[in-house]
Amino acid sequence: MSAQLSPSKDAAPVSPGGWRGLVADWSSDREVFSVSWGKAMMWIFLLSDTFVFSCFLTGYMTVRVSTPAPWPNPSEVFALNIGGVEVPLILIAIMTFVLITSSGTMAMAVNFAYRRDRRRTAALMLATAAFGALFVGMQAFEWTKLIVEEGIRPWGNPMGAAQFGATFFMITGFHGMHVSAGVIYLLIVALRVLRGRVEKSGNYQIVEIAGLYWHFVDLVWVFIFALFYLW
Repeated sequence: MSAQLSPSKDAAPVSPGGWRGLVADWSSDREVFSVSWGKAMMWIFLLSDTFVFSCFLTGYMTVRVSTPAPWPNPSEVFALNIGGVEVPLILIAIMTFVLITSSGTMAMAVNFAYRRDRRRTAALMLATAAFGALFVGMQAFEWTKLIVEEGIRPWGNPMGAAQFGATFFMITGFHGMHVSAGVIYLLIVALRVLRGRVEKSGNYQIVEIAGLYWHFVDLVWVFIFALFYLW
């Protein structure tokens, strides 16, 4: 005769089958893959934003390939006169360096957050926000130069294809709006960390969630940089 095995005390409870099991699973308030709701919602938001930027960039590439008018040369459009010499893409290179550097400071802030180092976390987040504000300021300078000096408008462009202004201002403006919102977001979280509100709760995951958003903004800029300024 085979011995009858008794269930282990450490075994996980088994949900009933059928519709009762389905209702029990949905009403048990469990975490899916041990991911918090805040992080899951941020991933969902970033996924939806990825679709939006993908549609914008795909539309830009379609317009650029299909238009019969000559497309402006980025090396000429985005050049700065420094000491009487036209330096191509120098401002864009600095903007890209600033944004990539901000991604590094944000990653360090997340690292110190999980070490429960409140002051360094807040300081690095404030530095990241400062880099973001600097990027937005340089983008405003770039827009001013194109509009005032070059005469480029969303509905016209004296340097070539009229669609250049419409696609450039729409996509870079939409990205700049994300950077501006990210700066405000980082400032709010940094102040909460600095005042000890996050430390009282014992959950520094809000810093990581803010980092996810900021790294996404930096990644999108890489595609914008490649398609608008290098193509």
